[in-house]
Amino acid sequence: MARDSEATRARILAAAIEEFAERGLAGARVDRIAQAASSNVRMIYAYFGDKSGLFDIALRTALRSLADDVPPRPDDLPGWAGDVFDHHRRHPDVLRLSMWAQLERPGATSEPLDTYADKVDLVEASAPAPFTPVDALVLVYALAQAWFLSPVGLTAIDGDPNDAQRLAAHRVAVVTAVERMLRPE
Repeated sequence: MARDSEATRARILAAAIEEFAERGLAGARVDRIAQAASSNVRMIYAYFGDKSGLFDIALRTALRSLADDVPPRPDDLPGWAGDVFDHHRRHPDVLRLSMWAQLERPGATSEPLDTYADKVDLVEASAPAPFTPVDALVLVYALAQAWFLSPVGLTAIDGDPNDAQRLAAHRVAVVTAVERMLRPE
């Protein structure tokens, strides 16, 4: 029976994203990734070199999925902020993995800078003064991610932070805040 190397590689990568998002680079275990991927440790090293290399590719893949799934809408940055919020709600692993990278490897350049450069180029013409395109993107990301990065002890004070109505209201607040900050009238 022939092996499907691309399918094996994809399973390993999916398992790695989940493991690294849950435990970070230091806490992740290659044997757990292999088991979750129905593979073996030897295949992980053959495809990805080492645990650090696998982390870099997992991070790049997760962030690329965000870039592909939620491309900027230069003509509607507030709406795009809502889209980013929705993506983080559906895929918390992407944000968690990014946070682990910033905590454990702040000097590493493993994040795909080209995805951000592409977004800056798209937003170039629509960033309102005095904002630069980078300012506008940072604002969108900061507000879209804030709910998911806030302490649960704070967000749970007045109810379940994952309640659908609360999440919908927070999404509206994100879109409104970006609108007011980027286009004050």
